[in-house]
Amino acid sequence: MPVLTDLVAALSSGSVRVVDLTAPLADTTPVLELPENFGQTARFQLEEISRYDDRGPAWYWNNFRTGEHTGTHFDAPIHWVTGQGKDPIDTVPPRAFVAPAVVLDVTARVAEDPGFLIEVADVEAFVAEHGPLPEGGWLLCRTGWSARVTQEEMINSTETGPTSPGLSAECARWVAEDSPLQGIGVETVGTDAGAAHSFDPAFPCHAFLLGAGKYGLAQLQNLDQLPPTGAVVVAPPLKIVGGSGSPVRVIALVED
Repeated sequence: MPVLTDLVAALSSGSVRVVDLTAPLADTTPVLELPENFGQTARFQLEEISRYDDRGPAWYWNNFRTGEHTGTHFDAPIHWVTGQGKDPIDTVPPRAFVAPAVVLDVTARVAEDPGFLIEVADVEAFVAEHGPLPEGGWLLCRTGWSARVTQEEMINSTETGPTSPGLSAECARWVAEDSPLQGIGVETVGTDAGAAHSFDPAFPCHAFLLGAGKYGLAQLQNLDQLPPTGAVVVAPPLKIVGGSGSPVRVIALVED
């Protein structure tokens, strides 16, 4: 298959770079915070089984415990109430795990306003400059938020509550219903803006995209290493039977 042979050659020569878009997964990895009356996701925990000792003289291994939506993760449609009856993570078609991506850079506006919301007009301006959105692709929202690595920085609680950038409700609806995209990817702890609890509907990226059978990638890093168009994202989640999502090691292929 010459296409795959050419890809392997390009990877070997360095003309195609592999960029890691994944946040480190540790007990310090920021997690989503919900009001105290709701169930909370588990932080990542590593439990040593043995390390070349009397518990196992020739091997080192661990158990781990974490939430499906801890760290860099993939949201399946069934994660949200609007996606009831749709794909759990183990039945998401594998074709979705390898898809083209565009990168919308709003870092300058987020630097001025941490609660900045991406509107349909921002996406339309991107399309006018760079061309059509890719069929079955990802809209990756570069906000600079991945520079925030602590729980406090990531959540960014203010007098009005969590404050972080994201899509407006109308933009989320447009991506879900009118765009050719299969989903969005963000640098924040979840796919919705920090103030999305007060939007109409609440948490519109979850409500609209997952309800439409589309997907979300959250807590991405290194989006500054990707071009506006042309990257291919590889994001295979764990095949958790009946799961609502999964931590994922996301990479991008970039042709130089």
